[in-house]
Amino acid sequence: MFEDGNVAITNSSVHHYTTYNKCSVVDIIRLLFQHTDMPEEMRVETMELCVTACEKFATNNESAAKMIKESMDKKFGSSWHVVIGEGFGFEVTHEVKNLLYMFFGGSLAVCVWKCS
Repeated sequence: MFEDGNVAITNSSVHHYTTYNKCSVVDIIRLLFQHTDMPEEMRVETMELCVTACEKFATNNESAAKMIKESMDKKFGSSWHVVIGEGFGFEVTHEVKNLLYMFFGGSLAVCVWKCS
């Protein structure tokens, strides 16, 4: 943690640096992105949407995925795909700059990608 209260997170696999203003270590552990090639603005919006959906449907991953997919289709055009769960691997074909793979709440993974 820096003197100004900011916390920095680096993800060496994608060489990305993000600063979270005055957040707790618990918040950092709760939400980490593993990989993305999205532009910054889209990434932030998508991560916020994923957090909202996962919190709203904490016990129903299918409903959370449906909410994310429908919102992404509406905001960024169709054909978005979403997988939410634990202990899965993936290999997908996606449009460039349209992939986000993140973790929420520790072990819950969210993968969002566009492929038309």
